[in-house]
Amino acid sequence: MKVTVKLIGPLIYESGFSEKELEFPGPMTAGELSVHIKIEGKRPTIVTRNGVSAAPADPLQDGDRVVISPLYSGG
Repeated sequence: MKVTVKLIGPLIYESGFSEKELEFPGPMTAGELSVHIKIEGKRPTIVTRNGVSAAPADPLQDGDRVVISPLYSGG
């Protein structure tokens, strides 16, 4: 299974890439992906899969585009 992952803001520096196609041998969830790229738990994030919000338990599919962004607030 191939998934394109795009990271936003400081997550780029933490993981060492901005956008990358990753390949996995089997099924994976959005939460497992965060653990795999070593950003899970470091800061709160928003994950989207193909432009739609994804929960940690949502399964990923071959060809998905996942964007992970830190939570921002302010005004």
